[in-house]
Amino acid sequence: MSAPPASDDLRTRDAIARVILESGPSTAVALGERLALTPAGIRRHLDNLVAEGILEAREPHIGLTRGRGRPSKVFVMTDRGREKFEHSYDDLAVAALKFMSAQSGEHLVKAFAKNRADDIERKGSEAIKKRSHKTEALASFLTEQGYAATVIERKMGEEICQHHCPIAHVAAEFPELCEAETAAFSALLGTHVQRLATIAHGDGVCTTYIPNLVKKTTARRG
Repeated sequence: MSAPPASDDLRTRDAIARVILESGPSTAVALGERLALTPAGIRRHLDNLVAEGILEAREPHIGLTRGRGRPSKVFVMTDRGREKFEHSYDDLAVAALKFMSAQSGEHLVKAFAKNRADDIERKGSEAIKKRSHKTEALASFLTEQGYAATVIERKMGEEICQHHCPIAHVAAEFPELCEAETAAFSALLGTHVQRLATIAHGDGVCTTYIPNLVKKTTARRG
């Protein structure tokens, strides 16, 4: 029987997991640099987190690979890992929505999803109306709501990346929640947006693409 990990090791592993939760899929090199750990040290902690089912090693997205040689694997948070952090869903929520769908039809589930999205839109509009950069403002609002959101600049636009989803398990059963949430983002930003990936569908990050129109429009108004 192996001895339990020392408290310092537990703190380090928790720090690694939180970095991935907040920043999204990361390589061992990037994690080591951010947390000032040696290559051997970061590998040891990552191996343990993978063995515990907290993290999973994946091949990087094709758009993130550069240069020659075999690209480094990225480490992403698993469902089990996310369960160590705060969530606003549980089995009761899934059971309740399944009951609603069975008893009254899918339209009631869609109405519930829209009501939730309307609440996001109402609260979000207050949070971003005085900010010049709507995309950054929306990401800040989402972070306050528990989504650990960041903005990535792209050549033709921007991406909002939500590294945590408080309702991932519920949304996996009911994609209407993701669809309504995307519609709320579109309304808040005043333009069409495209959901590229979701944690609920097994991706490491919920990613929403926003064209440059939002940035240009707010810049002219400012």
